[in-house]
Amino acid sequence: MTDAPDLVLEVRELRKHFPVHSGLLRRQVGLVLAVDGVAFDIRPGETLGLVGESGSGKSTVGKTVMRLIDPTSGEIRVRGEDVTRAGTARMRTLRRQMQMVFQDPYASLNPRLSARSIVAEPLENYSEVARSEVDDMVRALFQRVGLRPDQMVKYPHEFSGGQRQRLGVARALALNPGLIVADEPVSALDVSVQAQVLNLLMDLQDELGLAYLFISHDLAVVEHISHRVAVMYLGKIVELTDRETLFSDPRHPYTRALLSAAPVPEPGARRDRIILKGDIPSPINPPSGCRFHTRCPFAEARCLAEEPVMRTIDSGHQVACHLVEEQAG
Repeated sequence: MTDAPDLVLEVRELRKHFPVHSGLLRRQVGLVLAVDGVAFDIRPGETLGLVGESGSGKSTVGKTVMRLIDPTSGEIRVRGEDVTRAGTARMRTLRRQMQMVFQDPYASLNPRLSARSIVAEPLENYSEVARSEVDDMVRALFQRVGLRPDQMVKYPHEFSGGQRQRLGVARALALNPGLIVADEPVSALDVSVQAQVLNLLMDLQDELGLAYLFISHDLAVVEHISHRVAVMYLGKIVELTDRETLFSDPRHPYTRALLSAAPVPEPGARRDRIILKGDIPSPINPPSGCRFHTRCPFAEARCLAEEPVMRTIDSGHQVACHLVEEQAG
């Protein structure tokens, strides 16, 4: 791979397979192909939205990129450095460059620590900041995310859901990272609070040049915050393009089905609904050929036997679908 210093994150052929054990001897009887050959890039100041149904592998991608779980194979490069093979000592240094905002603001904060301690913990553990300066930095972080410095003495249960997520954002910003992985960061919040947190993330991105990997199942949220969008199905990315193109001209049948199911904000407006049959197949035994063929209304014989590869059909628009490939040809 050639170096690309203008990229914050490069992911190539990322795979994460979980072993399945059974029986008294706990022998391995299979593999869960949670992530099975994913590739994408993120540039400074860019948000890549990652969408798909539950069970598509979105959160596993985020956790693997962060090295919270180790990948089975593939490459993850942060600022050109391959973190997939980094040891514990090196990862400790790399943690300064990559942070995460978790889905549940109730479970992701230690209830026994004060708000001040939660935000100060990364500074005290990963930086060389003098202890006398930590409080000043925490105050500045509180103000940056819209919290009052006098709230530093409170504990997580004394905050609302939106304030807790702001606290999680402040903790992620403490080490001045270049990349933040946000895993469903607003799904547990009320709609009005969602908008506040999303606008906060966008303002921080404009101010600090942050790169986001934004994981969500909510298409409206993804459309609001993302610059580009990758659509996942059963461990693979099936379509990747810029936001405007994806929502105005989706090409993969799965993407079209997802968009057709999204509510239309205009009263009286209607959208032709594409109904997918059945549930998403098991990642333990995914279908042969195209993994979407069991639910695709346009599947042909080729789709059952041959797995499609990601191809560029227009400038920056990539799709993994035999039918789209034939139409483009």
